Amino acid sequence: MINPKYEYLREYVERIPKDFETIGTVIHSGRNLIKMITVDGLDINVKRYTIPPLINRIAYAFFRPSKGKRAFVYPEKLLEKGFETPCPIAYIKSCEDVVTAFAEFTARLHEAGILHLDYSPGNILYDKIGEEYHFSLVDINRMHFGEVDIKKGCANFARLWGQTPFFILLGKEYARSRGMDEEECVRLVLHYRKKFWNRYRRRHQVWFQLDI
Repeated sequence: MINPKYEYLREYVERIPKDFETIGTVIHSGRNLIKMITVDGLDINVKRYTIPPLINRIAYAFFRPSKGKRAFVYPEKLLEKGFETPCPIAYIKSCEDVVTAFAEFTARLHEAGILHLDYSPGNILYDKIGEEYHFSLVDINRMHFGEVDIKKGCANFARLWGQTPFFILLGKEYARSRGMDEEECVRLVLHYRKKFWNRYRRRHQVWFQLDI
């Protein structure tokens, strides 16, 4: 996400994760690393957050806004109310690897003709061994075995928690893994998600924010 005022810096900003180790001057080194970088005569501070533990990475991917996103959004709120704080330029989220791995795992599951009928965060276990994510299913007494078409597959994500960008990425990666149309998969994932949660919150209290 880039502040429209600094759209002209997009190409440079998008290279920062790759070039971060070799550019700028370190002004703080600790749990998180902050560097000052000069680009087009503008001095900017870039903060790289420590990669959180796996359980938090999943939580951020499925549910909570990341620290980086909050650091990008909150300054605008202060500035709008007349309080001074450095103007936010951009934030880059690098938690996509676990989402991709989860989408690929689900695609393999569905290609094998396996549909978990309670596919919710509490029933999906995960771990990272080396550079690979490993997923395992529990509470498997409600299962369907047979062909899983595009509608059944995309509807299977409906019970998950998360913000819209997560589901868009999930739909795209799932479609890629199964050789399906990306736009159609994303449309179906968002449709079934909205349908499930609208029905759910008519009967239950939802303790997290839904952006549907």
